[in-house]
Amino acid sequence: MPVIGFIGLGDQGAPIAQAIADAGYPLHVWARRPESLKVLDTYPHTVQPTVAALAAACDVVGLCLRTDADNVAIATDGGLLAGMRRGAVLVNHGTGLPQQARHLTELAAPYGVDVVDAPVSGGHAVAVARQLTTIVGGDPQVVERLTPLFATFSKKVIAVGPAGSGQFGKLFNNTLMMMNHQNALDVFRLAGSLGLPIPPLLEVLLSGSASSFALQAIGPSVTSQNVAHLQTLELVDMNLFAGATASLGDAAKPVVDRAVAGARGLNELTALLGA
Repeated sequence: MPVIGFIGLGDQGAPIAQAIADAGYPLHVWARRPESLKVLDTYPHTVQPTVAALAAACDVVGLCLRTDADNVAIATDGGLLAGMRRGAVLVNHGTGLPQQARHLTELAAPYGVDVVDAPVSGGHAVAVARQLTTIVGGDPQVVERLTPLFATFSKKVIAVGPAGSGQFGKLFNNTLMMMNHQNALDVFRLAGSLGLPIPPLLEVLLSGSASSFALQAIGPSVTSQNVAHLQTLELVDMNLFAGATASLGDAAKPVVDRAVAGARGLNELTALLGA
């Protein structure tokens, strides 16, 4: 069984790491902030003092960091790639640009390290339930080898193509969800203008063919307490999507504009639905 390293113990990274350890994989972790390690008290793990020490101990290292810049900094200046053995695999579970996923693959090649981009979809509660969708880009043989590992925290593992494809899959998924937020907001605004009561209409739409994950998430996952935070994350994703599709010129603009509108209107939609 391969030894797994993990860096990035946030809302999604911590439950992913726990699922990996609970499945019996030897787990090594490193954290920039000691308080991040508190989430690890309930399952077996080894805390490494440095990134280089973690790299040397592991066959696979997962990153669940905020930005592409964080990944590159850990991989290069942090000594991760230099410390990893030839044939090891670096996995990026964060959301970023497909172009940067390919760049990370190029940075790792001289070290003989394979790179897989494997962003996850579902949020914290879904991660805790081990029901994430993991969207994977990279060498097919490497992806196949890692699929049992990904299955420890995923309801579905989907290989979508070469390096960068996982990031494209995640960004298109998020973009369509935000567009659906805007669709729902448009409908409920119209219903309000007609004086229709919102709760029974919401029940109809959730039960009928109009239902969508974007609508189902309002209340259980998206609430008035966390909507501002989620809006910020969605707008960050839309900046990434705009960058990922910049080579298409104006062709992507209608999609980007509607998805951005959906993200910006998420607080209004949440309020309309009483979440």
